[in-house]
Amino acid sequence: MSLNNTINDEVPLDHPRYESLKHRHEIIEGMKKLIVAEAGLIAHGRGECFDYILGESTSENAKEAIKAAIALLYHAKHPVISVNGNTVALCPKTLVELSKIINAPLEINLFYRKEGRIEAIKKVLEDAGAEKILGIDDTNMVEIGELTSNRRNVDPNGIKIADVVFVPLEDGDRTEALKKIGKKVVAVDLNPISRTSLWADITIVDNIVRTLPEMIKIAKKFKNTEEEKLKKILDKFDNKKNIQASLNTIIEYIKKQKKDAFKILKN
Repeated sequence: MSLNNTINDEVPLDHPRYESLKHRHEIIEGMKKLIVAEAGLIAHGRGECFDYILGESTSENAKEAIKAAIALLYHAKHPVISVNGNTVALCPKTLVELSKIINAPLEINLFYRKEGRIEAIKKVLEDAGAEKILGIDDTNMVEIGELTSNRRNVDPNGIKIADVVFVPLEDGDRTEALKKIGKKVVAVDLNPISRTSLWADITIVDNIVRTLPEMIKIAKKFKNTEEEKLKKILDKFDNKKNIQASLNTIIEYIKKQKKDAFKILKN
């Protein structure tokens, strides 16, 4: 069987879970290449569960959050995109493209700093077209005092001076810490009630592989938008209500699946 028709010669293109399995294999391959930490596999699986009950599609409320996120990133003086292994394994090209469009540097920031991971992630980003990557020089890092994990080490020219930090696939501790030192946080999280989701200023409840292309589309659309219009978009956006809308999306999807399952069981 041809590699063009399968994932690892195992999953055919017409498999009903092809996209999900494709991304799962990307994470597995990322782990083999040191890009993804072993714990990243568990995190990805947890995200898959939430994606199922979100209907595996980008909701209208997620799209509204994306518009607000792009408005905030354009409104920022020093925006930074913080990346980890899972994000780079899944979507390096779209990460780099968004970074260039909104003029926000990429900074590698890891919880698990296994030897060789920084170099492996750096290579993938460079192969995807990244020209400037922060967070790679251990001798030139500074600490965020509110954190004790490895994520406390940040680049002095990146997250340290950033006013807005975009943190796809984030952990709650650092989001909370970034907020406490006065930074605004844009997060992508499939779990609408995680600490990251609840602490962030703008929470995009969606799968990162769908979010980034949508962000690129909106970033191109908003490229020359006047500051006043960007501010109106931000003033109109309510993150709490948007998270509640995401929870309602999940509830409605489960209700529908319950009805569909009942029909099958009845037969």
